[in-house]
Amino acid sequence: MKIALLSYRSHPFSGGQGIYVKHLSNALHKLGHEVYVLSGPPYPQLSKGIELIKIPSLDLFSVESRVKAFRLRFLFSPLDLIEWLGILSGGFPEPYVFGKRLEAYLRGTEIKFDVLLDNQSLCYSLLDIQKSLPLVTTIHHPITRDHKIALENARNWKERLSTNRWHGFLKMQKKVAPRLHQIVCPSMQSKHDVIEEFLVNPNSIEVVLNGVDIKTFKNRVGKKIHTNRIVTTASADIPLKGLKYLISALPKIIKEFPDTHLKVIGRPPKGGIRKLISILNLNDRIFFHSDLTELEVVEIYSSAEIAVIPSLYEGFGFGAGEAMACGVPLISTSSGGLKEVIGDAAIIVESGSSEEIERAVIDLFSNSDKQELYSRLGRKRMEDKFDWQGSAKQYLKIFREAINNFKTN
Repeated sequence: MKIALLSYRSHPFSGGQGIYVKHLSNALHKLGHEVYVLSGPPYPQLSKGIELIKIPSLDLFSVESRVKAFRLRFLFSPLDLIEWLGILSGGFPEPYVFGKRLEAYLRGTEIKFDVLLDNQSLCYSLLDIQKSLPLVTTIHHPITRDHKIALENARNWKERLSTNRWHGFLKMQKKVAPRLHQIVCPSMQSKHDVIEEFLVNPNSIEVVLNGVDIKTFKNRVGKKIHTNRIVTTASADIPLKGLKYLISALPKIIKEFPDTHLKVIGRPPKGGIRKLISILNLNDRIFFHSDLTELEVVEIYSSAEIAVIPSLYEGFGFGAGEAMACGVPLISTSSGGLKEVIGDAAIIVESGSSEEIERAVIDLFSNSDKQELYSRLGRKRMEDKFDWQGSAKQYLKIFREAINNFKTN
């Protein structure tokens, strides 16, 4: 098959979308299929043999001044103007304009794709595209959950206004999702939430667990482990990731284990998290690492004594899976799809509870036998249950169904 993966942005170094695009495209290619990735910037890092087709945007999140990014030609390009004005006013128009640019590309290309897989753009254009080509859409989780948690954590009316403005694209997603013919979710919990939040017909959704790259995220046998080092993956300014609860637990942990320090795989904070770190006098205890290669991420995981995932919600939970694949004993919430990733191979804490994180970390630091147990359990679970080739085979079955259904309609 000629398979096109559609992704409005595919950051190569962080975030689930880039991981998903890279590894699923590679697995499909290894099964003998011709795979193309149609992506807006930032562009993904793809394996050899997979063609990247760039669908350029203004990429305004990478510029220093969005005001200065204006060009007179925007006045003659409605999509550029919509994108510039939307982002300048605090919105997120990328999925919408990606869809329109994608439509233009598909009309002009000579490549005859057999099936398209959309990576949660959920843009209006998909409704027209699925009339002319077989289409499957992945919804990792409904962003309505992110929106709700962000509002709950807003400190004032300005932050609430900003949050509502940013999540304005949800109106589009809520209209588009129920009208899509075939949807894939990466966990049963995500499927349940998509049905509830987006009012999607349950018969339109199939669940395919993501894989974890256990060859790259190797068991850390023989690696140097830093005493009392904690690692987590969290975008620092996204409340959904629950980082503030882990940070709030650190002072009491440090009293018991004075060498405790935290490595965060994610963007450095700007607002409330940075203030919290300063208030708790933890500036010399917490280190942020972003724009990392996969191998650099593996090195950080492998150097930590334990990993903690304090998320309030996840559609799947790549961070948990990658830590477990490296053999790092894991403390995690079981929120959303996380429970399907960690099973009984991690120590579970209640989401939103600094006290539970604090107790679990102190207990795990104190017990080398328990560390060894969860190190083994985590690695074995990833080896036994999370394989990208297996995921790709399930996707191929869904693609064939989409193609057959398209032919008969």
